[in-house]
Amino acid sequence: MFDPDIAPSGSLLGLLQRGRGDGTLHALAAQRADALAALESCVLRDPRHDWRVESRSLYYARLYSELEGPLDGIEQHLFHPDDLLITDEHRCGLALSVLGHLAGYGRRDALHLLRRYAEVGGSWEWALDELAVRDDDESLCSLGPAVLARFPVTPEGDGQLAEAVREAYEPRPWRLWSEHPDPAVAERVRKATEQTSFDRWQRQLRPAGPTPGWSVRAVLDWAQQGLDQHPAQHRDAPAARCLAAVAGPEDRAELLEAALRGPAAARAAALRHLADRQDPGVLDLIEAAADSPDELVARAALESFERMRSIAALTRARAWSPREDALGSAAARMLACRGGTQDSERVLGALRRLVQRDGADADGLAALVEGTGRLSIQCAAPVLRHVYRETSSSQLRGIAAQALASTDPSFPSGFAVECLWDCEETTRGLAAHHVATADVRVLAQLRRLAADPAEEAEVQTAVRGRLAG
Repeated sequence: MFDPDIAPSGSLLGLLQRGRGDGTLHALAAQRADALAALESCVLRDPRHDWRVESRSLYYARLYSELEGPLDGIEQHLFHPDDLLITDEHRCGLALSVLGHLAGYGRRDALHLLRRYAEVGGSWEWALDELAVRDDDESLCSLGPAVLARFPVTPEGDGQLAEAVREAYEPRPWRLWSEHPDPAVAERVRKATEQTSFDRWQRQLRPAGPTPGWSVRAVLDWAQQGLDQHPAQHRDAPAARCLAAVAGPEDRAELLEAALRGPAAARAAALRHLADRQDPGVLDLIEAAADSPDELVARAALESFERMRSIAALTRARAWSPREDALGSAAARMLACRGGTQDSERVLGALRRLVQRDGADADGLAALVEGTGRLSIQCAAPVLRHVYRETSSSQLRGIAAQALASTDPSFPSGFAVECLWDCEETTRGLAAHHVATADVRVLAQLRRLAADPAEEAEVQTAVRGRLAG
């Protein structure tokens, strides 16, 4: 099942939402008004499941440039009253990133929109970061008074200003403002910068959490205390790392008992520690914990198992992989990542079951898709093509493309062609390495990518290697 906000994969909107190369090719062949409407819909309503690992901004900016699209819709979206009411910066983040790329391509209207938004917009920090790498010193300097006016000259306002300086992704504007012609602006920024350095120094003097002198029991209690707080703090993973420093062979019995019967956070921490140490008794504990009704314990058991590297863990994974529960899925993922050719049928079977049951956006699908490519399972190509076409995750599509490059002989003349226009740089780089150059569109796109100053260096290296060859 697809997210209701994602259009069918065969439609123009669905292709653009997914960031597929065919989206650009179809948009350029469609009626300009239809293409611009679909493009604007994507930019104003970010279609990504996870903006941290999926790229879209350069993809959409390139299409805006190709279509010579106006920016009226983006302007209305940025300066809508909702901008000051909805504090989630991702309401406008994609639009601001697209404007940043368009400014890099020389669109003055995009640059002016970013400047205006940095002065009055709700997500002004994002706009300022875009300007920091593209605007000139004089224009950036002129923004200083408007940005500082957001922070009242009070102790609370000064604290908020220091936090803004500390959290800035691009420090260039703040450095310019610390030397601003207006002494009041320069002095406030310098004081905020000094306060940021002082706060960092204070945090270093006040370390929190366990120290090497703590006992195993103290570390387990610390993990449980975090879970009992409101709001809860999940400390099982850091507690496991602390146990590596304080636990010795004499503590094994206590850790085994905690992993079997301890309270949730202590049990999870002990499981993680024992799995990291490849303890011979941990696999039985993991099997018991994977069925726990406590989500924290079950998750720790599965994550701990998937990190194990021992032969015993692989043997157990082969026994567990036919199971149709969470432990069986984790076992299949382990075989996909670390199994051998004798595990091909198990990995392929798990991949087919998961896609059939949960669709092309199922949790845990990426590891199985990657595993089919690693193991070169040739008969996996049909299901990989399905995942490539239907998934709404551009990251997963790139993994599917990589697997197809290893399993599908038709990839160079098929999907690799559209991958040259894909939104993900790794997918474009993969296509540059594999694509057949008989198609006239391929050579033209390779030349465009080689000349595009916004393209990533690794992609351009691969592209120029193909052009030189």
